[in-house]
Amino acid sequence: MALDMSPEKNLITKEDLARAREIDFVYQFTDNIKKLMEALGVTRMIPKQEGTVLTAYKAQGILEDGNVEEGAIIPLSHYETVPIDFGKITVRKWRKSTGVESITDKGYDQAVGKTTTAMLKDVQKDIRKDLFDFMATGTGQAAGADFQEVLAQSWGQLQILFEDNEIEMVFFMNPLDVATYLSKAQITVQNAFGMRYVQDFLGLGTVILNGSVPKGKIYSTAKSNIVAYYIPVNGAGVEKAFTFTSDETGLIGIHEFPDYDRMTVNDTVMSGIKIFAERLDGVVVGAIGGTVTTTVTLDKTTATVPVDGNVKLNATVSPAGTAVTWTSSDDTKATVKDGVVTGVAAGTATITATAGEATATCTVTVSAGA
Repeated sequence: MALDMSPEKNLITKEDLARAREIDFVYQFTDNIKKLMEALGVTRMIPKQEGTVLTAYKAQGILEDGNVEEGAIIPLSHYETVPIDFGKITVRKWRKSTGVESITDKGYDQAVGKTTTAMLKDVQKDIRKDLFDFMATGTGQAAGADFQEVLAQSWGQLQILFEDNEIEMVFFMNPLDVATYLSKAQITVQNAFGMRYVQDFLGLGTVILNGSVPKGKIYSTAKSNIVAYYIPVNGAGVEKAFTFTSDETGLIGIHEFPDYDRMTVNDTVMSGIKIFAERLDGVVVGAIGGTVTTTVTLDKTTATVPVDGNVKLNATVSPAGTAVTWTSSDDTKATVKDGVVTGVAAGTATITATAGEATATCTVTVSAGA
C-alpha cells in the first residue's frame, strides 16, 4: 500500500504563524491607539488622503459693546480663524529584516517575534514624538517653581483661552518631574500607547507621562482641541498592489514574508497617523523653574481708514489674560480705544499695543475720502 505523504488537513503551517503574528501586531497597535484616543478625549479618528495639508487654526476677534440703546442697531461682533498650515499627512513606512543566522542562533520566536514587538513600540514612539514636537510650538505660556504650580498656572491659562469652566484638560509631562510625588501619592496609573497616564490628577485633568516630553516642560490643552487624522493603509488602491494585514480602519498594516535570495525574514509596516491640536493658541507650554515672557502681536502692521471711519486691530497676548493698553502717536490724525482705530484727519499715526514690557505697532494711514 502506498504511503500517503500529503499534508494533513488543518495542518498549521509557518504561513499561518506569520499571519497570526501580523494579526497580533495590528491588534496591539490598534488597541493601544484606541486607549490613547480615549485618554486624550478624541472621540473619532478622521480618514484623510495622502498629501492632505493639515491645518491648525488661530482664532481672533472682539466682542463689541453689548450696551445698546432701545431701537439702536446692535453692533456686529467679528471673529475669524486664521489657518496655519504645518505640513502634509503622509504614509510612513518601516522595514526590518532578520537573517537565517539570527534565527538559528536565537530561535524563530526570539529573532523574529520579539523584534517585531520592539518595532511596534518604536512605531508608537515615532507617532508620540510627532505629537510632542507639535505641542512644543504652542503659543500659550505658564511658569512656576514646581510642577504643581505650573499645572495650576496652565489650568488657569486654558480657562481663559477656552472661556469654558467645563472644559476637560490634558497635560503632558516628563515622569522625572513628578516621580517623587507619585512615589508617595495613592493614585492609579494607567497605560496607553506606551505612555502612562493619571485621570483627574490633582483635580485638574488627565496627566500623560512620557520621557519624550523634555524634562522641566509641561504641555497642556483642552481635550476638545486634539484631533487625529490617518491615511487608511487598506484603501486608495494600496490593497490592489500590496498585501498587508490590517483591520477595518486601516490604521496600520504589516506584511511578513521570507526572502529566499538573501535567506531573511522581512517585516514591512506602514501607517499614516497624525495627532495634533487644532488651535495653536490653545496649547500652553509650561516651564518648571522658568519665567514667563510677555508677548503681544497685532494682526495688522499697516492699515488704511477714512476720516470718521473705523478699523479693528486684534492683539494676541501671551500669557492669556494679560492686559493690553492702546495708544496713538497722534490723536489729531487717529484715535484708538480697545483696538478700534477711528480716523480723525488725513495723515498717519502709529498705533501701539502694550502688554507688560512688550509692544506691537501698526502704522495707520487716514484718507480724506469717505
